[in-house]
Amino acid sequence: MPQRKCAAKRLRIDKKLKLHNNQLKIDIKKELKSFRALVADGKKSEAQEKIKIVFAKLDRASTKGILHKNTAARRKSNLSTALNSIK
Repeated sequence: MPQRKCAAKRLRIDKKLKLHNNQLKIDIKKELKSFRALVADGKKSEAQEKIKIVFAKLDRASTKGILHKNTAARRKSNLSTALNSIK
């Protein structure tokens, strides 16, 4: 338990931020899963629309510090490669 008032407040704030960040990560994972399903089914036009949404979410997470910028860039690169592999 925190000894000081400010430490207790920081604990409450950190808890709230952790819940928010985890929700954003879960949202990104859901979008990635739906994108990969579209790629697996070979639906290129729908996947092209979905990749825009996924890229926006990855960029926002990297600018907010939820994901490292290189992690977001690597995932975007892999997703682009997967999209381009659809015939």
